[in-house]
Amino acid sequence: MRPARKRSLVDEVRQARNVSIRKACDALRVDRSLYHYKGKRGEQADLKLRIKQICETRVSYGYRRGHVLLRREGLDLNPKRTYRLYREMGLHLRNKVPKRRVKAKLRDDRTTATMTNQVWAMDFAARPFGSFTTSWRRGESCAS
Repeated sequence: MRPARKRSLVDEVRQARNVSIRKACDALRVDRSLYHYKGKRGEQADLKLRIKQICETRVSYGYRRGHVLLRREGLDLNPKRTYRLYREMGLHLRNKVPKRRVKAKLRDDRTTATMTNQVWAMDFAARPFGSFTTSWRRGESCAS
């Protein structure tokens, strides 16, 4: 659980039970130093804005290529920081869906058999030394 969530839980317990910070932290087993901690890191709004601009102009770039562009602009930046900001802004690239072949688009969908001898399928069985044999099967459907 993240520290911000723990702080909010302590606040909820304090309001609901009307107890002190010490008692709420003890009940939730949260260190009081975590509750009182103030982060030193700034908001980094200018860096987030620049990352967003890079993502809008170069859609296929991930955080690594964006990081390289930021370094070329003169920003002294850690790749982990770039990745964290990408994640916070929800700029992850989606996995590409492979394109289906044209033959698969033109092919009719398999029909289910409603009676015997309606659907036939042919299997090719590879034998050693390159000789192929075929066997005809009859059944309720082609998928078996």
